[in-house]
Amino acid sequence: MAILHSLVAQAIIRVEEVSKRYRLGARREAYSTLRETMSRAARAPFKHFKSNGSETVWALKDVTFAVAPGEILGIIGRNGAGKSTLLKILSRITAPTSGRVEIYGRIGSLLEVGTGFHPELTGRENIFLNGAVLGMRRTEIERKFDEIVAFAEIESFLDTPVKHYSSGMYMRLAFAVAAHLEPEILLVDEVLAVGDSSFQKKCLGKMGEVASAGRTILFVSHNMSAIQSLCQRVLWIEKGAILADDSAVAVVSNYLRSGLHRAVERLWEDIATAPGNEKVRLRRACVKADDGHDITIQTPFRLEFEYWNLEPDVHLSLSLHIYNQQGNIVFATVPLRESTWHGRAFPAGLFRSACHVPGGLLNDGMHRVLLLVVKDEAEVIFSLEDAVVFEVFDSTERRGNWHGQWPGAVRPDLKWETTRLELQKT
Repeated sequence: MAILHSLVAQAIIRVEEVSKRYRLGARREAYSTLRETMSRAARAPFKHFKSNGSETVWALKDVTFAVAPGEILGIIGRNGAGKSTLLKILSRITAPTSGRVEIYGRIGSLLEVGTGFHPELTGRENIFLNGAVLGMRRTEIERKFDEIVAFAEIESFLDTPVKHYSSGMYMRLAFAVAAHLEPEILLVDEVLAVGDSSFQKKCLGKMGEVASAGRTILFVSHNMSAIQSLCQRVLWIEKGAILADDSAVAVVSNYLRSGLHRAVERLWEDIATAPGNEKVRLRRACVKADDGHDITIQTPFRLEFEYWNLEPDVHLSLSLHIYNQQGNIVFATVPLRESTWHGRAFPAGLFRSACHVPGGLLNDGMHRVLLLVVKDEAEVIFSLEDAVVFEVFDSTERRGNWHGQWPGAVRPDLKWETTRLELQKT
Protein backbone atom coordinates (compact mmCIF):
# COMPACT_ATOMS: atom_id res chain seq x y z
CA MET A 1 0.00 0.00 0.00
CA ALA A 2 2.95 2.33 0.56
CA ILE A 3 3.79 2.06 -3.12
CA LEU A 4 0.19 2.86 -4.06
CA HIS A 5 0.00 5.97 -1.85
CA SER A 6 3.24 7.35 -3.30
CA LEU A 7 1.81 7.06 -6.84
CA VAL A 8 -1.72 8.39 -6.40
CA ALA A 9 -0.85 12.05 -6.87
CA GLN A 10 0.97 11.47 -10.16
CA ALA A 11 -0.69 8.31 -11.49
CA ILE A 12 -1.29 7.88 -15.21
CA ILE A 13 -3.42 4.81 -14.43
CA ARG A 14 -5.53 4.53 -11.30
CA VAL A 15 -7.58 1.40 -10.57
CA GLU A 16 -9.89 1.51 -7.54
CA GLU A 17 -11.70 -1.57 -6.20
CA VAL A 18 -12.30 -3.01 -9.66
CA SER A 19 -14.22 -6.30 -9.88
CA LYS A 20 -15.35 -8.31 -12.89
CA ARG A 21 -17.99 -11.03 -12.76
CA TYR A 22 -18.82 -13.53 -15.49
CA ARG A 23 -21.88 -15.74 -15.60
CA LEU A 24 -21.25 -19.42 -16.30
CA GLY A 25 -23.76 -21.49 -18.22
CA ALA A 26 -25.94 -18.52 -19.11
CA ARG A 27 -27.74 -19.13 -22.39
CA ARG A 28 -28.07 -16.17 -24.69
CA GLU A 29 -31.69 -15.87 -25.76
CA ALA A 30 -32.64 -15.32 -29.39
CA TYR A 31 -33.65 -11.83 -30.42
CA SER A 32 -37.40 -11.16 -30.46
CA THR A 33 -39.70 -8.41 -31.58
CA LEU A 34 -41.11 -5.74 -29.27
CA ARG A 35 -44.60 -7.34 -29.51
CA GLU A 36 -43.20 -10.76 -28.44
CA THR A 37 -41.31 -9.24 -25.53
CA MET A 38 -44.38 -7.33 -24.26
CA SER A 39 -46.58 -10.39 -24.69
CA ARG A 40 -44.24 -12.57 -22.60
CA ALA A 41 -44.05 -9.87 -19.93
CA ALA A 42 -47.86 -9.71 -19.71
CA ARG A 43 -48.25 -13.49 -19.44
CA ALA A 44 -45.47 -13.98 -16.85
CA PRO A 45 -44.61 -10.64 -15.26
CA PHE A 46 -42.26 -12.11 -12.61
CA LYS A 47 -40.37 -14.56 -14.79
CA HIS A 48 -37.70 -11.96 -15.53
CA PHE A 49 -36.67 -11.88 -11.89
CA LYS A 50 -36.26 -15.64 -11.50
CA SER A 51 -32.78 -17.17 -11.45
CA ASN A 52 -31.86 -19.10 -14.56
CA GLY A 53 -29.70 -21.48 -12.53
CA SER A 54 -26.40 -20.25 -13.95
CA GLU A 55 -23.36 -19.76 -11.74
CA THR A 56 -21.10 -16.73 -11.53
CA VAL A 57 -17.35 -16.45 -11.22
CA TRP A 58 -15.33 -13.39 -10.19
CA ALA A 59 -12.41 -12.97 -12.59
CA LEU A 60 -11.30 -9.91 -10.59
CA LYS A 61 -12.26 -8.90 -7.06
CA ASP A 62 -11.55 -5.50 -5.48
CA VAL A 63 -8.32 -4.80 -7.40
CA THR A 64 -6.67 -1.50 -6.49
CA PHE A 65 -3.35 -0.08 -7.71
CA ALA A 66 -1.83 2.94 -9.43
CA VAL A 67 0.87 3.30 -12.09
CA ALA A 68 3.18 6.30 -12.45
CA PRO A 69 4.11 7.84 -15.82
CA GLY A 70 7.13 6.14 -17.38
CA GLU A 71 6.85 3.07 -15.15
CA ILE A 72 7.14 -0.51 -16.44
CA LEU A 73 4.78 -2.59 -14.34
CA GLY A 74 4.99 -6.36 -14.57
CA ILE A 75 1.90 -8.48 -13.94
CA ILE A 76 2.34 -12.16 -13.14
CA GLY A 77 0.11 -15.02 -12.04
CA ARG A 78 -1.00 -18.44 -13.06
CA ASN A 79 -3.38 -19.12 -15.95
CA GLY A 80 -6.88 -17.98 -15.06
CA ALA A 81 -5.69 -15.61 -12.33
CA GLY A 82 -7.31 -12.56 -14.00
CA LYS A 83 -4.32 -10.90 -15.70
CA SER A 84 -5.79 -10.74 -19.20
CA THR A 85 -9.18 -9.65 -17.85
CA LEU A 86 -7.47 -6.72 -16.15
CA LEU A 87 -5.78 -5.63 -19.39
CA LYS A 88 -9.06 -5.94 -21.30
CA ILE A 89 -10.72 -3.63 -18.78
CA LEU A 90 -7.87 -1.12 -19.11
CA SER A 91 -8.16 -1.36 -22.91
CA ARG A 92 -11.92 -0.73 -22.68
CA ILE A 93 -12.66 -4.03 -24.42
CA THR A 94 -14.85 -5.00 -21.50
CA ALA A 95 -16.31 -2.99 -18.64
CA PRO A 96 -15.81 -3.77 -14.95
CA THR A 97 -18.78 -5.06 -12.95
CA SER A 98 -17.89 -2.58 -10.22
CA GLY A 99 -15.10 -0.18 -9.36
CA ARG A 100 -13.44 2.72 -11.08
CA VAL A 101 -10.62 3.04 -13.63
CA GLU A 102 -8.96 6.36 -14.49
CA ILE A 103 -6.56 6.55 -17.44
CA TYR A 104 -4.74 9.71 -18.47
CA GLY A 105 -3.32 9.09 -21.93
CA ARG A 106 -3.69 7.26 -25.20
CA ILE A 107 -3.51 3.46 -24.94
CA GLY A 108 -1.92 1.01 -27.35
CA SER A 109 -2.57 -2.64 -26.59
CA LEU A 110 -1.17 -5.94 -27.74
CA LEU A 111 -3.33 -8.51 -26.01
CA GLU A 112 -3.18 -11.49 -28.37
CA VAL A 113 -1.98 -12.42 -31.84
CA GLY A 114 -3.76 -10.32 -34.46
CA THR A 115 -5.76 -8.17 -32.06
CA GLY A 116 -7.01 -5.09 -33.93
CA PHE A 117 -6.08 -6.45 -37.38
CA HIS A 118 -8.56 -6.93 -40.20
CA PRO A 119 -7.66 -10.22 -41.90
CA GLU A 120 -8.72 -9.06 -45.38
CA LEU A 121 -6.57 -5.91 -45.26
CA THR A 122 -2.89 -5.88 -46.14
CA GLY A 123 -0.11 -5.22 -43.67
CA ARG A 124 0.20 -1.67 -45.00
CA GLU A 125 -3.53 -0.99 -44.61
CA ASN A 126 -3.62 -2.45 -41.10
CA ILE A 127 -0.79 -0.15 -39.99
CA PHE A 128 -2.84 2.89 -40.99
CA LEU A 129 -6.01 1.36 -39.54
CA ASN A 130 -4.41 0.82 -36.14
CA GLY A 131 -2.97 4.31 -36.15
CA ALA A 132 -6.38 5.77 -36.89
CA VAL A 133 -7.91 3.75 -34.04
CA LEU A 134 -5.29 5.29 -31.74
CA GLY A 135 -6.40 8.73 -32.88
CA MET A 136 -3.24 9.55 -34.84
CA ARG A 137 -3.14 11.74 -37.93
CA ARG A 138 -2.05 10.22 -41.22
CA THR A 139 1.11 12.35 -41.23
CA GLU A 140 2.08 10.93 -37.82
CA ILE A 141 1.63 7.37 -39.07
CA GLU A 142 3.61 8.05 -42.25
CA ARG A 143 6.48 9.44 -40.17
CA LYS A 144 6.73 6.12 -38.29
CA PHE A 145 5.82 3.83 -41.19
CA ASP A 146 9.33 2.85 -42.32
CA GLU A 147 10.43 2.10 -38.76
CA ILE A 148 7.41 -0.15 -38.23
CA VAL A 149 8.05 -2.13 -41.41
CA ALA A 150 11.77 -2.50 -40.68
CA PHE A 151 11.14 -3.67 -37.11
CA ALA A 152 8.50 -6.19 -38.19
CA GLU A 153 10.71 -7.52 -41.02
CA ILE A 154 7.76 -7.95 -43.39
CA GLU A 155 8.91 -5.80 -46.33
CA SER A 156 8.21 -8.56 -48.85
CA PHE A 157 4.70 -9.16 -47.50
CA LEU A 158 3.64 -5.59 -46.86
CA ASP A 159 0.91 -5.64 -49.53
CA THR A 160 -0.30 -9.15 -48.70
CA PRO A 161 -3.54 -9.62 -46.69
CA VAL A 162 -2.60 -10.45 -43.11
CA LYS A 163 -4.81 -13.55 -43.15
CA HIS A 164 -1.94 -15.18 -45.04
CA TYR A 165 0.64 -14.25 -42.36
CA SER A 166 2.14 -16.80 -40.02
CA SER A 167 1.63 -16.32 -36.28
CA GLY A 168 5.19 -15.00 -36.00
CA MET A 169 4.64 -12.43 -38.77
CA TYR A 170 1.33 -11.43 -37.15
CA MET A 171 3.03 -10.85 -33.82
CA ARG A 172 6.00 -8.97 -35.25
CA LEU A 173 3.72 -6.56 -37.08
CA ALA A 174 1.32 -6.21 -34.14
CA PHE A 175 4.14 -5.41 -31.72
CA ALA A 176 5.82 -3.02 -34.17
CA VAL A 177 2.57 -1.10 -34.65
CA ALA A 178 1.78 -0.95 -30.93
CA ALA A 179 5.28 0.12 -29.92
CA HIS A 180 6.02 2.65 -32.68
CA LEU A 181 2.74 4.57 -32.88
CA GLU A 182 3.61 6.40 -29.66
CA PRO A 183 0.75 5.73 -27.26
CA GLU A 184 1.34 7.15 -23.80
CA ILE A 185 0.44 3.73 -22.34
CA LEU A 186 1.36 0.35 -23.82
CA LEU A 187 -0.39 -2.84 -22.65
CA VAL A 188 1.43 -6.03 -23.60
CA ASP A 189 0.09 -9.52 -22.87
CA GLU A 190 2.47 -12.45 -23.48
CA VAL A 191 4.13 -10.95 -26.57
CA LEU A 192 7.19 -13.11 -25.91
CA ALA A 193 5.19 -16.33 -26.19
CA VAL A 194 5.39 -16.11 -29.99
CA GLY A 195 8.50 -15.55 -32.06
CA ASP A 196 12.11 -16.63 -32.06
CA SER A 197 14.76 -15.56 -29.58
CA SER A 198 16.07 -12.70 -31.73
CA PHE A 199 12.54 -11.24 -32.01
CA GLN A 200 12.02 -11.58 -28.26
CA LYS A 201 15.29 -9.73 -27.67
CA LYS A 202 14.16 -6.96 -30.03
CA CYS A 203 10.85 -6.68 -28.18
CA LEU A 204 12.56 -6.33 -24.80
CA GLY A 205 14.91 -3.71 -26.17
CA LYS A 206 12.09 -1.75 -27.76
CA MET A 207 10.00 -1.82 -24.58
CA GLY A 208 13.02 -0.46 -22.72
CA GLU A 209 13.28 2.36 -25.28
CA VAL A 210 9.56 3.10 -24.97
CA ALA A 211 9.86 3.37 -21.20
CA SER A 212 12.97 5.54 -21.33
CA ALA A 213 11.01 7.96 -23.53
CA GLY A 214 8.63 8.50 -20.61
CA ARG A 215 5.82 6.19 -21.70
CA THR A 216 4.15 3.66 -19.42
CA ILE A 217 4.10 -0.12 -19.97
CA LEU A 218 2.00 -2.84 -18.36
CA PHE A 219 3.66 -6.16 -19.20
CA VAL A 220 1.97 -9.52 -18.58
CA SER A 221 4.22 -12.54 -19.00
CA HIS A 222 5.07 -16.01 -17.73
CA ASN A 223 8.71 -15.36 -18.63
CA MET A 224 10.17 -14.47 -15.24
CA SER A 225 13.58 -13.60 -16.67
CA ALA A 226 11.98 -11.02 -18.97
CA ILE A 227 9.86 -9.65 -16.12
CA GLN A 228 12.90 -9.18 -13.87
CA SER A 229 15.09 -7.68 -16.58
CA LEU A 230 12.45 -5.17 -17.70
CA CYS A 231 10.35 -4.31 -14.64
CA GLN A 232 11.24 -2.75 -11.32
CA ARG A 233 7.78 -3.32 -9.83
CA VAL A 234 5.51 -6.35 -10.19
CA LEU A 235 1.90 -7.19 -9.32
CA TRP A 236 1.14 -10.82 -8.47
CA ILE A 237 -2.51 -11.64 -9.17
CA GLU A 238 -3.98 -14.81 -7.70
CA LYS A 239 -7.65 -15.84 -8.06
CA GLY A 240 -8.65 -12.36 -9.17
CA ALA A 241 -6.99 -10.47 -6.30
CA ILE A 242 -3.62 -8.78 -5.86
CA LEU A 243 -1.51 -11.08 -3.71
CA ALA A 244 1.66 -8.95 -3.81
CA ASP A 245 2.76 -5.52 -5.05
CA ASP A 246 6.48 -4.97 -4.56
CA SER A 247 9.86 -4.96 -6.28
CA ALA A 248 10.35 -7.39 -9.15
CA VAL A 249 13.01 -9.38 -7.31
CA ALA A 250 10.89 -9.88 -4.20
CA VAL A 251 7.61 -10.73 -5.96
CA VAL A 252 9.11 -13.06 -8.57
CA SER A 253 11.13 -14.89 -5.94
CA ASN A 254 8.05 -15.49 -3.78
CA TYR A 255 5.94 -16.44 -6.81
CA LEU A 256 8.40 -19.06 -8.02
CA ARG A 257 8.95 -20.36 -4.51
CA SER A 258 5.18 -20.83 -4.09
CA GLY A 259 5.09 -23.31 -6.96
CA LEU A 260 7.98 -25.39 -5.65
CA HIS A 261 7.64 -27.73 -2.72
CA ARG A 262 10.76 -29.27 -1.32
CA ALA A 263 11.15 -32.95 -2.21
CA VAL A 264 14.59 -33.93 -0.96
CA GLU A 265 13.83 -37.65 -1.10
CA ARG A 266 11.35 -39.68 -3.14
CA LEU A 267 10.95 -43.46 -2.96
CA TRP A 268 9.06 -45.95 -5.13
CA GLU A 269 9.45 -49.44 -3.68
CA ASP A 270 7.01 -51.16 -6.05
CA ILE A 271 8.63 -51.59 -9.45
CA ALA A 272 5.20 -51.97 -11.07
CA THR A 273 4.13 -48.44 -10.13
CA ALA A 274 7.54 -46.73 -10.16
CA PRO A 275 8.07 -43.99 -12.77
CA GLY A 276 9.69 -45.26 -15.94
CA ASN A 277 8.96 -47.67 -18.77
CA GLU A 278 9.83 -51.12 -20.06
CA LYS A 279 13.53 -50.17 -20.22
CA VAL A 280 14.21 -48.49 -16.90
CA ARG A 281 12.31 -47.60 -13.73
CA LEU A 282 13.27 -45.23 -10.94
CA ARG A 283 13.32 -46.52 -7.36
CA ARG A 284 14.71 -43.60 -5.38
CA ALA A 285 15.82 -40.00 -5.84
CA CYS A 286 17.33 -37.88 -3.09
CA VAL A 287 19.67 -35.03 -2.26
CA LYS A 288 21.94 -35.24 0.79
CA ALA A 289 24.32 -32.77 2.39
CA ASP A 290 27.69 -34.34 3.16
CA ASP A 291 27.42 -33.19 6.79
CA GLY A 292 23.84 -34.46 7.16
CA HIS A 293 22.39 -30.99 7.79
CA ASP A 294 20.68 -28.38 5.61
CA ILE A 295 22.36 -27.49 2.33
CA THR A 296 23.99 -24.05 2.44
CA ILE A 297 25.97 -22.23 -0.21
CA GLN A 298 29.14 -23.65 1.35
CA THR A 299 27.89 -27.23 1.82
CA PRO A 300 29.09 -30.05 -0.45
CA PHE A 301 26.20 -32.38 -1.26
CA ARG A 302 25.32 -35.28 -3.51
CA LEU A 303 22.39 -36.20 -5.73
CA GLU A 304 21.61 -39.93 -5.57
CA PHE A 305 19.41 -41.99 -7.86
CA GLU A 306 18.53 -45.68 -7.64
CA TYR A 307 17.01 -47.32 -10.69
CA TRP A 308 16.16 -50.72 -12.14
CA ASN A 309 17.72 -51.51 -15.49
CA LEU A 310 15.27 -53.83 -17.25
CA GLU A 311 17.27 -54.46 -20.42
CA PRO A 312 20.49 -56.49 -20.13
CA ASP A 313 23.69 -55.53 -21.91
CA VAL A 314 22.95 -51.85 -22.52
CA HIS A 315 25.14 -48.81 -21.89
CA LEU A 316 23.34 -46.43 -19.52
CA SER A 317 24.25 -43.07 -18.05
CA LEU A 318 22.40 -40.34 -16.18
CA SER A 319 22.29 -36.68 -17.14
CA LEU A 320 21.19 -34.03 -14.64
CA HIS A 321 19.96 -30.51 -15.42
CA ILE A 322 19.80 -28.24 -12.37
CA TYR A 323 17.45 -25.21 -12.55
CA ASN A 324 17.12 -22.33 -10.13
CA GLN A 325 13.82 -20.87 -8.94
CA GLN A 326 13.79 -18.37 -11.82
CA GLY A 327 13.60 -21.31 -14.21
CA ASN A 328 17.12 -20.74 -15.58
CA ILE A 329 19.41 -23.70 -16.01
CA VAL A 330 22.39 -23.43 -13.66
CA PHE A 331 24.39 -26.34 -15.02
CA ALA A 332 24.08 -29.76 -16.63
CA THR A 333 26.25 -32.73 -15.84
CA VAL A 334 26.98 -36.22 -17.17
CA PRO A 335 29.32 -38.86 -15.68
CA LEU A 336 32.35 -38.20 -17.86
CA ARG A 337 34.79 -39.66 -15.33
CA GLU A 338 32.62 -42.47 -13.98
CA SER A 339 35.16 -45.16 -13.16
CA THR A 340 33.13 -48.26 -12.27
CA TRP A 341 30.68 -48.62 -15.14
CA HIS A 342 31.90 -46.09 -17.73
CA GLY A 343 32.04 -47.78 -21.11
CA ARG A 344 30.70 -51.06 -19.76
CA ALA A 345 27.37 -52.71 -20.53
CA PHE A 346 24.85 -52.80 -17.69
CA PRO A 347 23.31 -56.14 -16.78
CA ALA A 348 19.70 -56.19 -15.67
CA GLY A 349 19.34 -55.20 -12.02
CA LEU A 350 19.23 -52.38 -9.49
CA PHE A 351 21.85 -49.60 -9.68
CA ARG A 352 22.71 -46.44 -7.79
CA SER A 353 24.39 -43.38 -9.32
CA ALA A 354 25.55 -40.37 -7.30
CA CYS A 355 26.66 -36.93 -8.42
CA HIS A 356 28.86 -34.99 -5.98
CA VAL A 357 28.42 -31.21 -6.02
CA PRO A 358 31.09 -29.10 -4.28
CA GLY A 359 30.32 -26.32 -1.85
CA GLY A 360 30.82 -22.74 -2.92
CA LEU A 361 29.03 -23.21 -6.24
CA LEU A 362 25.25 -22.65 -6.07
CA ASN A 363 23.47 -19.46 -5.09
CA ASP A 364 20.83 -19.58 -2.38
CA GLY A 365 17.20 -20.34 -3.23
CA MET A 366 15.10 -23.23 -4.50
CA HIS A 367 16.56 -25.62 -7.07
CA ARG A 368 14.99 -28.46 -9.03
CA VAL A 369 16.56 -31.34 -10.92
CA LEU A 370 15.61 -32.73 -14.32
CA LEU A 371 16.73 -36.36 -14.55
CA LEU A 372 17.52 -37.95 -17.94
CA VAL A 373 18.40 -41.62 -18.40
CA VAL A 374 20.50 -41.97 -21.55
CA LYS A 375 21.19 -45.11 -23.56
CA ASP A 376 24.41 -45.45 -25.58
CA GLU A 377 25.25 -41.81 -24.73
CA ALA A 378 22.77 -40.67 -27.38
CA GLU A 379 19.17 -41.77 -26.78
CA VAL A 380 17.11 -40.44 -23.86
CA ILE A 381 14.94 -43.38 -22.79
CA PHE A 382 13.38 -41.76 -19.71
CA SER A 383 13.13 -38.31 -18.16
CA LEU A 384 11.60 -36.97 -14.95
CA GLU A 385 11.10 -33.28 -14.16
CA ASP A 386 11.48 -32.18 -10.55
CA ALA A 387 13.06 -35.50 -9.66
CA VAL A 388 14.20 -33.73 -6.50
CA VAL A 389 13.54 -30.17 -5.35
CA PHE A 390 15.80 -28.67 -2.69
CA GLU A 391 16.68 -25.34 -1.12
CA VAL A 392 20.13 -23.87 -0.71
CA PHE A 393 20.37 -21.57 2.32
CA ASP A 394 22.53 -18.48 2.68
CA SER A 395 24.82 -19.13 5.64
CA THR A 396 27.26 -16.27 5.16
CA GLU A 397 27.58 -13.35 7.52
CA ARG A 398 26.98 -10.19 5.53
CA ARG A 399 29.41 -7.31 5.96
CA GLY A 400 28.26 -3.72 5.58
CA ASN A 401 24.69 -2.54 5.16
CA TRP A 402 23.63 -4.52 2.09
CA HIS A 403 21.31 -7.47 2.70
CA GLY A 404 19.67 -7.96 -0.69
CA GLN A 405 19.43 -11.00 -2.96
CA TRP A 406 22.83 -12.06 -4.29
CA PRO A 407 22.63 -11.81 -8.11
CA GLY A 408 23.52 -14.63 -10.45
CA ALA A 409 22.68 -18.30 -10.96
CA VAL A 410 25.89 -19.43 -9.25
CA ARG A 411 27.80 -18.06 -6.30
CA PRO A 412 31.32 -19.48 -6.58
CA ASP A 413 33.71 -19.09 -3.69
CA LEU A 414 36.68 -17.68 -5.57
CA LYS A 415 40.07 -16.68 -4.28
CA TRP A 416 40.88 -12.96 -4.32
CA GLU A 417 44.17 -11.15 -3.75
CA THR A 418 44.83 -7.46 -3.20
CA THR A 419 48.30 -5.94 -3.03
CA ARG A 420 49.52 -2.41 -2.61
CA LEU A 421 51.51 -0.99 -5.49
CA GLU A 422 54.27 1.52 -5.18
CA LEU A 423 54.76 3.79 -8.15
CA GLN A 424 58.35 4.79 -8.90
CA LYS A 425 58.95 8.50 -9.14
CA THR A 426 60.62 9.70 -12.28
